[in-house]
Amino acid sequence: MTTTTAVRTIASRPPRFRAVGRTTIRRSQRRAIWLLLLPFLVLFVFSFVVPLVYAVVESFFTEKRSGLGIGGERAFAGFVNYVNAIQKTDLLEGVGRVLVFGIVQVPLMLIVALALALAVDALKGNYPKFVRLSAFLPYAVPGVIAAILWAFLYLPGTSPFVAALANVGIDVDFLSSDVVLWSIANIVTWTWTGYNMLVIYSALTGIPQELYEAAAIDGAGAWRIAWSIKIPLVAPALVLTTFFSIVGTVQLYAEPTVLKSYSSAITSGYTPNMAVQDVAFGLNNYGVAAAMAVLLALGTFVLSFGFLRLANVITARRAAV
Repeated sequence: MTTTTAVRTIASRPPRFRAVGRTTIRRSQRRAIWLLLLPFLVLFVFSFVVPLVYAVVESFFTEKRSGLGIGGERAFAGFVNYVNAIQKTDLLEGVGRVLVFGIVQVPLMLIVALALALAVDALKGNYPKFVRLSAFLPYAVPGVIAAILWAFLYLPGTSPFVAALANVGIDVDFLSSDVVLWSIANIVTWTWTGYNMLVIYSALTGIPQELYEAAAIDGAGAWRIAWSIKIPLVAPALVLTTFFSIVGTVQLYAEPTVLKSYSSAITSGYTPNMAVQDVAFGLNNYGVAAAMAVLLALGTFVLSFGFLRLANVITARRAAV
């Protein structure tokens, strides 16, 4: 029996039975909702809540070793691990490095993604599938494989770019300490621009055609329509992609880890995630590593939700004008 049929059947009953029937339908609907949510909730608890709680608990304990350092006694450490984590030079330098990385790379990547989305939307029937596939293809390449591919394009002995620049008198080492951060930024931009372009393009396809027709009647050209209609209406998509990009920037790991084999400028604590791994599995200091992970999670939360709050304030002020 469908919900509509059940409602009609209940409506034909006396008032006392109607109330009982409505309560039965509400319980049935709530049960269906929880059944549909159950797979997500199970995955969420075991892949997010449990590791997070485990990291928080571990951050308050330490391993006291004695003698030759073999074995040890687990002891409550309070906030000592957090104090030690804050004093880690690698962690602080890594945080500063990814902040500089994000300030430059994220806006640049999203500007290119927006330009590509506007171009694909303007092309309409003129090869849009080919353009979309070409832009999205790098995202289909796993991050580690992309880093290896670009590593060979950066190495002085194999890189056609280095050879071409050398022919015009420009000597550049893409893996040197001054350049390697931006070499990593290039890999991340190459990988994620197509993904962000598709998110923005999906928002563009949802804009009613009547707005374009009204703007054309008023004499607006393509640039005016793009600036005054398209970009403002895809602002929520830009906010979403910026949010994801901030989270991804803080988690920067695969690309520098791969390039570390080719560049002496990348240390074991080059990014915050690499620093946590080095402390946990290089120094076997799990308590401090857990404290570093918790601090990074809190920092990511503050950065990402602070950005969302700022975006909401700006949107509200513009709507009030």
